Amino acid sequence: MSAPWVMLNGAPVLSHPRSVMAATGDVGWWIVGYDGWSDLDLIRDRLAAGADPNSGVRDFDRPLHVAAEQGSPEVVAELAMRVDDVDAEHRGRTALWMAVFEGRADNARALLTAGADPWRPMMGGWSPGRLSLAGPTPGLFPAPSPEIGLSKAEAAAAAEANRLIPALGDLYHDGLSLACVADISAAEAAARLEATPADNVDIDVLYEAPWNVPDADMIVGITDVPGGCVIAQPWGPTPSAPGVIERVAQGTVCYSMYSNPKGGIFGHLARDGAVVAWEPDSAYMVPPDAEADSILAAHLYRDHPVAFCCAGAGLHLMDAQPITAPDAWLRLPERDRQA
Repeated sequence: MSAPWVMLNGAPVLSHPRSVMAATGDVGWWIVGYDGWSDLDLIRDRLAAGADPNSGVRDFDRPLHVAAEQGSPEVVAELAMRVDDVDAEHRGRTALWMAVFEGRADNARALLTAGADPWRPMMGGWSPGRLSLAGPTPGLFPAPSPEIGLSKAEAAAAAEANRLIPALGDLYHDGLSLACVADISAAEAAARLEATPADNVDIDVLYEAPWNVPDADMIVGITDVPGGCVIAQPWGPTPSAPGVIERVAQGTVCYSMYSNPKGGIFGHLARDGAVVAWEPDSAYMVPPDAEADSILAAHLYRDHPVAFCCAGAGLHLMDAQPITAPDAWLRLPERDRQA
């Protein structure tokens, strides 16, 4: 049997979402995939079948929150008419906060029309309205008073994000790892790592076929930048290894990341040698008790993990050259392969 038929409970049914719904009698949201939150007809079918507009969406619970983040304004408006409370919170945030965090101004406007409150306090002092002031649509909501706004530090952070992200450009980062180290030079970082110059290594081959270069995973690039230095490796995870960042972060801070081509971006943050893990924060994954500056950084650098690392360490790169074409190449000691 071939598509569009599937077997369900021992019987063949058409593999269309509505056919599966009819065959199962399901009244929940499980059949609505990522793109389904932009399908107004599908959402109306689910509601007509008895799906709860207030809850029941897998890990995220509230349909309006999911639609605000990844759906269409038409679906958002439909769900906003059906819910008990358009400003209901899930994990400390409303649907409007979700839309603002993800830069979905269209969905935010639909929620505003439905009566959502942009100035409701939440999430470390970041109401949806105040958070919007740091993003690309600062005039999205009329401010209730001139006193509401960004602090000088918050405005500076937003301005740096607006500069840094375009400066790095459309940076391809699959397979890339890097360590952004504050306040030390490339020479000091190399000394802490006990690294030696990677002489007699064909860098072009490293970029094109690193598997043909012995110990390619121990060869990293390094560059001085305003605010510190960058250690980069376009083909492997070594600069993000805890053994590397523990050494370079003594007395300072280091943000590192590895973009695994097999899926996922993983990173570590080291302060004075103490290492903790981090992953890019989606609108759902920002912890409800996160610090205000962490929430702002997650919003400003969503979908830009390289810029997030640079900004976290206070590095002011002018372009992507320190990452794509480092000034010098070093060979690390064997101990740093897994440490």
